[in-house]
Amino acid sequence: MSKNLVIVESPAKAKTISKYLGNDFAVLASYGHVRDLVPKGGAVDPEHDFAMKYQVIERNEKHVNAIIRALRKADALYLATDPDREGEAISWHLVELLKEKGALNGKPVHRIVFHEITKPAVQAAIDWAEDLEADVSLADALEQSGAAADVQASSLEHLLRTELSTEYGADADELTYTVEVTFPDLPLPSVTEQRTVTVE
Repeated sequence: MSKNLVIVESPAKAKTISKYLGNDFAVLASYGHVRDLVPKGGAVDPEHDFAMKYQVIERNEKHVNAIIRALRKADALYLATDPDREGEAISWHLVELLKEKGALNGKPVHRIVFHEITKPAVQAAIDWAEDLEADVSLADALEQSGAAADVQASSLEHLLRTELSTEYGADADELTYTVEVTFPDLPLPSVTEQRTVTVE
């Protein structure tokens, strides 16, 4: 049984790093993001401090379950996702999800970063591991961009359903539209959300 569990983003990276760390470490991949805002409207509740509702991404559910099983046998968790906004968000969401599933049980969680996949770099990252302090500003930025897209898409969906029903009545079928949210004052890419409105 491996005493430590390391999480990276890709299976190729997991395979390489596992060769460097030895039998005391199990290395698994998250396969990217592990959860997302629930689809359609209602993912963000503006009336309750913009509380957000998440669900596990279906295609990655089996990978999340594998992480949970491995963590229950390990003594510590090492998060080695990429040191960027996406990576920080993956680490943050994974920890929150593991808490919800009762898989952490007070086990230490460490954040490690390496900028090259070599044995010295990976080993140094393990040796200098720190208690989890994922860059919350980066994770929050990604979360807020998704929330903004969801709120605007939901508002537009309500408007379109009302206007189309009034103007076209039974002749209207459905309309697919895309909302693009941009952040001119923040270092964030634009976020798009596509919805289909069915007019009854």
